Amino acid sequence: MSNVAAKSIQNITFNQTNTCFAVAMETGYRVYNLEPLAELTQGSFEEFGSVRIVELLHRSNFIALVGGGYQSKFSAKMVRIWDDKLKTFILEFSFDSLIRAVKMKRDRLIVVLTNKIYVFSFPDDPKHLQTIETRSNARGLCQLCPSLNNSLMIFPGTRAGSLQLFDVSTAGAAVGATSTPPTINAHRTDLQCIAMNHSGGLAATASGKGTLIRVFDLKTRLLVIELRRGTDTATVQSITFNEDSSYLCASSDKGTVHIFAIKNPELNKRLTVANVGYLGRYAGSQWGMTSFALRSECPCICVFAPPGTTPGTAVRNAVIALCFDGT
Repeated sequence: MSNVAAKSIQNITFNQTNTCFAVAMETGYRVYNLEPLAELTQGSFEEFGSVRIVELLHRSNFIALVGGGYQSKFSAKMVRIWDDKLKTFILEFSFDSLIRAVKMKRDRLIVVLTNKIYVFSFPDDPKHLQTIETRSNARGLCQLCPSLNNSLMIFPGTRAGSLQLFDVSTAGAAVGATSTPPTINAHRTDLQCIAMNHSGGLAATASGKGTLIRVFDLKTRLLVIELRRGTDTATVQSITFNEDSSYLCASSDKGTVHIFAIKNPELNKRLTVANVGYLGRYAGSQWGMTSFALRSECPCICVFAPPGTTPGTAVRNAVIALCFDGT
């Protein structure tokens, strides 16, 4: 991906199975296979202009695009669905404010604005099903369960630090006036990053400080484990579970990727002496089992390579980091 290093990357997103990823750039967009790394398709600057958001639907020919940048051809308030097989736009959805994120499932399209989330049927007979009012969400935090058998969506709740759960398969259905949406009070301050595992049973959250990552059971809504990324404030860029949720990795703007054990937490590091030195009460926390620093020391997105896709190795949980400088 080094040939896009100087082309002003605006966003990097993975498909639902982490087998390919898309890069939104000031000069168009590109889609890559992860392992082995190879370009699958691209949208030129001449045709698409600056692109701010690219969202993939598994490995299908549907690609959601949102414009934005120094020379955008399309509105930052419009989602356009590109059919890469037909080489034409097949759908478009316009809104009255800036689009923060787009998510897709086989039968749903989700559009995230600063204070609202729109749910549409998709791609056949696309209709607006429901609008959800949210807390201010400038980061566009929203996750759909990757599994085809689970329609759960998570996003910031109306209370600071809370995580709201919503089943998108029920969008548009009548809901009682007194019904309270299922919510998890994850942190005291606003959420900075969220993630869901492949089955939709677990969620991970990081707050504005970026020092703590908490993992919750989405069925019971109880805390499973609390993990410490560090003691200094950082912007958490990504959190990802591996395929069987035994491990979790997190990346930040510090240029470091931390890896934690979820199923066997005894693998995580703990300091043996608490309340000593500058760490104080943090010494008893569960720290990452390992970590690695990137040479570029720039923001990155990290994922676990799907099993069987890492050539020349038997490792099932190889971590891949994609940096915003193109490395």
